[in-house]
Amino acid sequence: MDAKQVVDLLYWRDVKTTGVVFGAGLLLLLSLTVCSIVSVCSYIGLALLSVTICFRIYKGILQAIQKSDEGHPFKQYLDQEVALPEDMVHKYSDLALAKINKTIGELRRLFLVEDLVDSIKFAVLMWILTYVGSLFNGLTLIILALVGAFSCPIVYEKHQAQIDHYVALVNNQVKDVVGKIQAKVPGMKRKAE
Repeated sequence: MDAKQVVDLLYWRDVKTTGVVFGAGLLLLLSLTVCSIVSVCSYIGLALLSVTICFRIYKGILQAIQKSDEGHPFKQYLDQEVALPEDMVHKYSDLALAKINKTIGELRRLFLVEDLVDSIKFAVLMWILTYVGSLFNGLTLIILALVGAFSCPIVYEKHQAQIDHYVALVNNQVKDVVGKIQAKVPGMKRKAE
């Protein structure tokens, strides 16, 4: 799936496809709130097996009654190649490795206080996340992220002018406050200044 397909999915260009992806993802996450991941995977597997076994038996009975020789109903799918291409696996594993290494380097920089301002910002973020963690568990945050990913782009697309105006106002206020704090606290000025 390329970037254009993901964007089309998030912007609801094809409502039927997006609805299926969003509904299946949300149903999976909601079922994980009730059951463990092992149970959810087992139930999904049992449901798929039930459907395919029933369809295979139905087609077998239909072939016996009609005395036809159509063969296995899933023959075309059984003949398809399902192995992942090695070049694609290498490409994505290299990309993942590069991201992991960059993240490790950034965390080292933050925890070893290479830049005091960035480390304090990170500490504030961690402090805020302790409150978020006490209010929500990880699965709830993932559900909220999924709903946000499928709703925020379309809301932004429809109300872009108003949202950009208010985001600019908030950014200006934050820059003013950060500038005042950096001016008053010794050692808080950025290296670039």
